[in-house]
Amino acid sequence: MGQEEVVVFHSALGLRPAVHEFADRLRAEGHTVHTPDSFEGEVFDSLEDGMRRRDEIGIPELMRRAQVAVADLPPELVFASFSMGTGAAEALAGTRPGSRGAILMHGALDPASIGLEAWPLVPVQLHYAEGDPLVDPAAVGALETAARASGAPVEVHVYDRVGHLFEDASLAAHDAAAAELMLERVLAFLGGLETGSR
Repeated sequence: MGQEEVVVFHSALGLRPAVHEFADRLRAEGHTVHTPDSFEGEVFDSLEDGMRRRDEIGIPELMRRAQVAVADLPPELVFASFSMGTGAAEALAGTRPGSRGAILMHGALDPASIGLEAWPLVPVQLHYAEGDPLVDPAAVGALETAARASGAPVEVHVYDRVGHLFEDASLAAHDAAAAELMLERVLAFLGGLETGSR
């Protein structure tokens, strides 16, 4: 059974241990996982500080760094992301030939906002917390609608009574049960891609 090659883009907190732990859980199931560092070693303890750094670098430069990070990788990639990384993951999954899937955790963009007139036949899995002020439900709905219109499989998972980045055990928003459930769903999504059942 083949395994997937996955690129995981970090949140505005940077490439923290939680991202490595998530990647390691995927590797333990046989997947190849890449974790680009869009902040070049900088990590933050607060989203406010991280978003300030994001704005200093600028979205165009962050997108350039994401493209450079995958330039030498094969085309058959699954793009995954936490929060801020959603922009890069969704844009690459939606535009890079050969993309196998998009796993977007804690955010989504309206495909039209990144210049996509239509979503390609690329499976999508979305995860976010109910009432998360950093997630735009309208953007989630736009991506879901675009994916369904193209015939792409799409899953939307909403988690109740949890906070943003709830998988990070070092944050107050951490919820172990929700984090484990999300991981199980991600692994099932990847498993469906492997077997062609998606």
